[in-house]
Amino acid sequence: MVFQGSSTAISHTGKVRSNNQDSGYAGSNLFVVADGMGGHAGGDVASSLAVSRLQQLDVPYESTTVAERALQDAITESATDLIDTVHVRPELAGMGTTVSALLMVDEYAVIAHIGDSRIYLFRDGNLTQITTDHTFVQRLVDSGRITPEEARYHPRRSVLMRVLGDMDPNPELDTFIMPTQPGDRWLLCSDGLTGVVDDPHTSKTLALGLAPGRTADSLLKQALDGGAPDNVTIVIVDVGGQHPLFSGTPTIVGSASNPTGIEVPAAKPSRTSWLHPNRQAANEPTHFEPAPEFLEELIEEDKRRNRRRRIGWIVGVILVLGMIGTALWFSYEWTQTRYFVGADEDSVVIFQGVQQNIGPISLSTPYEDTEIPLDSLSDFALATVEQTISASSLTDARRIVTSISEIAGGGE
Repeated sequence: MVFQGSSTAISHTGKVRSNNQDSGYAGSNLFVVADGMGGHAGGDVASSLAVSRLQQLDVPYESTTVAERALQDAITESATDLIDTVHVRPELAGMGTTVSALLMVDEYAVIAHIGDSRIYLFRDGNLTQITTDHTFVQRLVDSGRITPEEARYHPRRSVLMRVLGDMDPNPELDTFIMPTQPGDRWLLCSDGLTGVVDDPHTSKTLALGLAPGRTADSLLKQALDGGAPDNVTIVIVDVGGQHPLFSGTPTIVGSASNPTGIEVPAAKPSRTSWLHPNRQAANEPTHFEPAPEFLEELIEEDKRRNRRRRIGWIVGVILVLGMIGTALWFSYEWTQTRYFVGADEDSVVIFQGVQQNIGPISLSTPYEDTEIPLDSLSDFALATVEQTISASSLTDARRIVTSISEIAGGGE
């Protein structure tokens, strides 16, 4: 049965990249996002080849089992396409792509996934990430070593542990089948969206209930407003719903929309580095698939980074506490240059410090007992002394005491 619903696909180069290495597809039953590996020559070719191979699956299926097997076979064949392409164009060695694909079969969604592009399901106001990122930082999250929020800003967040590339003819895929229902909104996207727009903002946008095209435009705008350092590709699929049903004409975006991106171009001379004579220059890397022996080095590097972070945090706390302590010490020393005249239980006393207290801590101490009895003072003088009299110096305090003594003597 042909899928009943509406969909859209858009792709944008972003604000930093010079070319778009993403590809996207929204058809009658099939929906795909592929993110070419930006730091490798031919990322656009890789994503285009994958979408070109997969779009042949955009037909009705008699069962979810048949559809799942078709997805697995097509993605594996895409890996063979990449390997064959590198044989013809050795300067493209190292190219690869993520693949997140969704096949609708009756009331089910058949999913295949490799890499760090994502598939989300928005249902009943809740956004759920359906696929798991095949990244180094996701392993750190799964092991409890970092939080999902820390993963968003981790310096190794783009290190892929699994990818569709030109080295492995049998890529390890995640495939599964999920029931879907009218009102569901499926979102397929490259990390150019998720790296900039967080899940709460994505959920809020999907909840507006706008048509897929307007929803995708809104998400893209948020990514661009956030700087869009990478290509952004978005595919939105509404199951049933109020919007017009799918027209039957597939939408192909990104590199796959350019026929020359799908074809393997003839080799041509290019300036190459003596370090990589068979690889043409590419943009700054956004993805990197490590060799197995490099994984332990990455883990050790992450441990060292965490230790440095903890040491830095401890040193920072010590420095802050030291500055606070120093400030308090200088403040206390300043208070000890001040004097005031007050009263103890039975006489007039010169105090060193200031009249204020910090909680239970007194900022003054008796400095000199004048031996002037309080009961020798007039009511006014006694009230004034008990309220304390500030002095600018010890000499000034003694002058005040002399005046009080004269008043007390006169009272006798």
